[in-house]
Order: sequence, then C-alpha cells, then structure tokens
Amino acid sequence: MDAAGRVAELNDAARALLPRARVGEALSSPGWLAAATAATGSVGGAVGEGFFSAHPSALAGGDTAWWLVEETAYRSAVHELETERERTRFLTEASSALLASLNLQRCMEVTARLAVEHLADAALVIAPTAARKLPMVVCDPHGRLTHSTVSSAVHRVPGLPEALRGFPPVPSRWIDPAAAPGWLVPKGFGEVGSLAITPLPGHGVPAGALILLRRAPQAAFSASEEAFAGLFAARAGAAMSAARLYAEQNAITDILMRDLLPPTLRQVDGVEFAGGYRASVDTDRVGGDFYDVHPADTDCGESLAVLGDVAGKGLEAAVLTGKIRNSLHALLPLGGDHGRMLRGLNSALRRTDSTRFVTLVLASARREERDVRLRLTSAGHPPPLILRRDGSVEEADTGGSLIGVLPEITTRTAEVRLAPGETCLLYTDGVTEARGGPLGDTMFGEERLRRSLRGCAGMPAEAVVERVRMLADEWIGGGRHDDIAVLAITAPRGAHLSAVDGTTPGRYTA
Repeated sequence: MDAAGRVAELNDAARALLPRARVGEALSSPGWLAAATAATGSVGGAVGEGFFSAHPSALAGGDTAWWLVEETAYRSAVHELETERERTRFLTEASSALLASLNLQRCMEVTARLAVEHLADAALVIAPTAARKLPMVVCDPHGRLTHSTVSSAVHRVPGLPEALRGFPPVPSRWIDPAAAPGWLVPKGFGEVGSLAITPLPGHGVPAGALILLRRAPQAAFSASEEAFAGLFAARAGAAMSAARLYAEQNAITDILMRDLLPPTLRQVDGVEFAGGYRASVDTDRVGGDFYDVHPADTDCGESLAVLGDVAGKGLEAAVLTGKIRNSLHALLPLGGDHGRMLRGLNSALRRTDSTRFVTLVLASARREERDVRLRLTSAGHPPPLILRRDGSVEEADTGGSLIGVLPEITTRTAEVRLAPGETCLLYTDGVTEARGGPLGDTMFGEERLRRSLRGCAGMPAEAVVERVRMLADEWIGGGRHDDIAVLAITAPRGAHLSAVDGTTPGRYTA
C-alpha cells in the first residue's frame, strides 16, 4: 500500500485471498484492512469465512507492507477452550448446588433451574417412583418452577420410558416437536424448535429423565452441546439418586427407630407414670438406657414398669435395648414373680452373641384404694428412691445380680406402699455420675439427687421427672455425660374421675 492508501503490489497469495484488490486502486474490502494505516498497528478481522491478523512494515517512500496471517484455527481453538472453561466452571458450580441438599424435590428443582440457565429455554425433570403418579418439576423460560405429577402419559412419549428406566444406559433421544404432547410444553412457551430427552443416570438406580426444550427457530443441539448436556445429566442424576437413597434409608431408619424410642407415658390403671430420657450424644435419639410401662393384665392386676441400662452407648447399645424390651414383653406372663422373670431374661441374653450386659429395675404397681402398692426388684441397678409426702427420701431395700453375665442370678424384692402424692423414682447412673458443676469434674451424686427430690414433695410424676432432668442438665452444662433415664411412679392425689368418653385415661384432682 502506498502513502495514499492505494494498492502498490499484490503477490499471488494476496490475489487469491483478496480477489477484488487491484494495483493502483484503493482497497475497498475488507473494510477493517482498508481503514488501517501503518500508525494503526496490527489489526485483524474476517476475510470470507476465515479470520486474519494484519501486521504492518514501513517501507521506503512511505509505502507499507501488510503481512496477513490466518488465525482461523487458532481463534477456533481459543473459543473452544474458553467454552470448555465456562462449562467446567458451570459443572463445578452445578455439582456444589446439587450436592448441597439430600432432598429429592430440592435436587429436581436445582436440576431444572440450572438446565434453563445454561442448556435450554425450558426444562422438565421427572423422577421414577413406585407410585402410579411420577413427580415432575417444570422450569419455564422465566425461571419459574412448578410442581406436578404425570402418570401413564409418559409411556406415550418416545424415549421417555427408556430414560426413566435408566438401565441399560440410553443416549439422548430427539423427538419431533410437533409430536410432543401438550403437558411437555410449559404454558406460554410458544413454538418448540427442538426437544431432547436425556436420561439422568444414578448410582445403581435410575434417577429420572431431563427434558430440554428450545424455542423455534433454534436448531437441535450440536454434538458438543449434547455431550455437555450428558455431563450435566450425570451430575444431576448422581445427586438425585443419592437424595432418593437417603430418603429411603431415612424412612427405614424411622420405622426401625420407632420401636427403640422411649414411649410416651401416662396414667395407667390409676397410677401416674412419667419418664425422661437424654442420650449421651445430644444429636442421637436413642442409646443404652430405656424404660417401659406395661399395663396390668386380667391375671395379676399389676402394671409392670421397667427401667434399665445396657453397657455401652449409641446405636449398638440401643439395638440391644430393643431386644431386651422385646424379651421382657414376651416374659410378661411371669410378671407376678420378678425373680423368675429376671432369670428368664438372663438366660435369653446369655444365648445371644452380644458380650454386653444390662442392669435394670422391675416395678409392679397396683392401685389399692387411694394408695399404690409397689413391688420393686433391682438387678445390679441403683435401688429406687421413695419420696414421701413430708419430703423425706428413702432407698428401697432391693438388690440383685446384673443380667447377661452369670449363669445364675440372685434377686431381692422390696414391697413399698405409696400414699397419695408420694413418688417412687427409678433412675440410671447417668444421673448420679453426671460430671459438671463449677469446675466441670464433680459428679452429681446420689446425695444431690436426694436433695433435688426433697423439693418435689407432693408433685405429680411429670413434674418430678422434669425437675430432676432440669437440675441434671444444669449441672452438666455443655460437658460430656452418659445416657440418662428417669422414671417416676406416683400415687395420685385426690379422687379418680372417669374419662368423659369412657375410653381415654381418667384424671385425678387434688
């Protein structure tokens, strides 16, 4: 190019690249090169379907030689690299968002929302379940989420049943938008340009299907976009299957845990019962301490209460408490003879593979006029405490061998009579051995428990339990402690009133 901007010379490569260029004439195309001068420096732009950069070299007489370098492949590689970086960044963020919750519905919502933000104009997520109606989450082009269900309609959509089955793995399935049923297209979406069904592979279980919709006139996904959608679907499927497995396992745990949780106690046959429990780890629901109350049968007329402490803590100890509670329930016909009942439990426990043992107290209670007659038998457990109306505290004269170790055990049963307002307290050593206080290393102790009880004279069973638990909790503070269980048996004050409907437990008035 000369100083006036006219073409001074063209080599063969330049003539092939710029067929309109003529020597002696101003360069008209491409515009970005025609407008450039040596002072401009290096420039670049499109030439036909390629991309070139132009670099000037000053020549004598004011002429400028422009050297054109093709960068089409380089720019394509840079663009692809940046695209991959963006996709990798998105997949990382998507994984974090999907794994932030083990709630299946939440995972479906996140999957649909992210798909609309990065893959399509609208998205549907369908999860397989054993129910006839499958849950579905729809995200429209505005990011609005709606929840609904779909039933047999899924079987009429090509590729959708296979995607929901999940195994063997199937590729994404493109279907004719014109053949898409109305429930697949969000309201107000407009004409569908392309529609793809992508399976969501899970961890050994089918996680569901992701349906992607693009508005017309957009073409179907490119091979690169389809592969990217598959990567996203794999992460979404893994999160959804984990959430589904967690929900199923949590449901199973709740069912199994239901029989291990301490029961809710109430008045039984004219006797007040109340219980309190705290596991050694505050986040746990069960542990090695337990209590139960079995209402009187027609044979003996006595309600049987039991409070026990299995060696150990946590779920393993809780499982053994469940076995012991079931064994005691099976031995209820022997409830009239505590010694025989405990020997039966000892024999059953020694036949198991467990090396753990248990200490417990049996308390048979019968209402006799206004008083309550108790038979108390301790098996290696702290004897119950009796709270009288005047505030004095006595220790029941009972004792015996712990259960599950020795081939033969010994027991001693005490008989106690409770006047109205008096209470018998059964407790585990988690109360008396709880460490706390000003320095955090002093045991709560039996004497402090007795003093706590003296202030409960005349209180109902629930109030006695609540006060003991409150004082023990205050003593422990944030320190470590063993499982704690407390069971109170109280002779109600006043006269018994029948329930209004004749079926629910009656109540007592002072």
